Amino acid sequence: MKTDVIIIGGGAAGLCAAVRLKRENRNLTVRILERLPRVGKKLSVTGNGRCNISNKNTDISHFHGENAEFCRYALQKYDVEFCKNFFEDIGVNYVFKEDKAYPSSLQASSVVDCLRFAAEDLGVIIHTDTKVTNIQVLKNGYKVLADKLGFETKNVIIATGLYSGGEKYGCDGSMFSLLKKAGFKTVNTTPAIVQIKTENDITKQLKGIKVNADASLKIGGKLIRKEYGEVLFCDYGLSGPPIMQISREVSRSDGAKTVTLDIMPETDYNQLVLQIAKRAKLMPERPLQEFFTGFINKRIGQVVLKSAGYKLSEKAETLTQNGIKKIASKIKNMEFNVTGTTGFENSQVTAGGLDTKQFKGTTMESYEYKNLYAIGEILDIDGDCGGYNLQWAWSSAMAAADSVLGDK
Repeated sequence: MKTDVIIIGGGAAGLCAAVRLKRENRNLTVRILERLPRVGKKLSVTGNGRCNISNKNTDISHFHGENAEFCRYALQKYDVEFCKNFFEDIGVNYVFKEDKAYPSSLQASSVVDCLRFAAEDLGVIIHTDTKVTNIQVLKNGYKVLADKLGFETKNVIIATGLYSGGEKYGCDGSMFSLLKKAGFKTVNTTPAIVQIKTENDITKQLKGIKVNADASLKIGGKLIRKEYGEVLFCDYGLSGPPIMQISREVSRSDGAKTVTLDIMPETDYNQLVLQIAKRAKLMPERPLQEFFTGFINKRIGQVVLKSAGYKLSEKAETLTQNGIKKIASKIKNMEFNVTGTTGFENSQVTAGGLDTKQFKGTTMESYEYKNLYAIGEILDIDGDCGGYNLQWAWSSAMAAADSVLGDK
């Protein structure tokens, strides 16, 4: 079967590229090859089902990779406003909560549906349950082999993603492996935006509790990143937005790793010492089991007191000045030894991928293979939590689509 453009992968980037191509040139034949029974499965669950579709602040500092500058051109040319207009034209309106953008429906499934409806209305041919097994280079294009099917095409856009989400979302890295065998250079892949595993005696005791805290990742004693937000204690370790945000380097860096929580970041250490001392003076007969009731989360307070060497059956009058300082230090620096992450299946994005030195930052086209493009997650570009990775999917898809259309 001959076609103008083959898009491998029917996720966020692939669907966006297909719609952009057909909206600009109805005469193009565009096919999406998707290995799952339906397109957009992973996109349909993003943002806890609400789909954090973009972010107002797409500064390059929110993107990572061996050459994060690679994504600057596409993000600036196909910026938030450009993509907002694109989505409004296919029925998806944006709403902003601070800098984060969501579909006004607050339903990720509606974003998938609108992309799919637009693709179908424009005549994009979608092949589901179709896994690509090889790409052959022809004299004037490519032959894409998928199961028992073969497609001849001038243009190939690879939009398969990598490993995040696992096989249930069609993310097994098979296309990445195929390209690696074909000689493409790659950057080590690891989970990013993922929960962190820790030595979990304390986290098991606090399982299910949420607390607003400063969360800091240290590697070899050096501060790598600090984020503020709601931290969730789990039986395996820690979760929540700030934990996901600081998780990228856990699997990418050597050295002893710790996560430190400051569960009272609005109060400095000296103030906290004075407040605890005043509390002990006001309620000397209060059993320590109830000492922090009304001050911090009761169970967290109990764990802090025990870790400072006190028995909960003791009374507040037993607290010494040195003991109070130790308790304050525990509240300001609750430290956990990191043992890893919960892996690719639970991660929102994969760090690493195809080395961007092999592609043009303006078009996503391979330097070596004419009219072969890679977009979205499969490239060595990953963004922070907060809509950045979907914005990269849209921007890179637009860049590749416009290159196919002739805007090189």
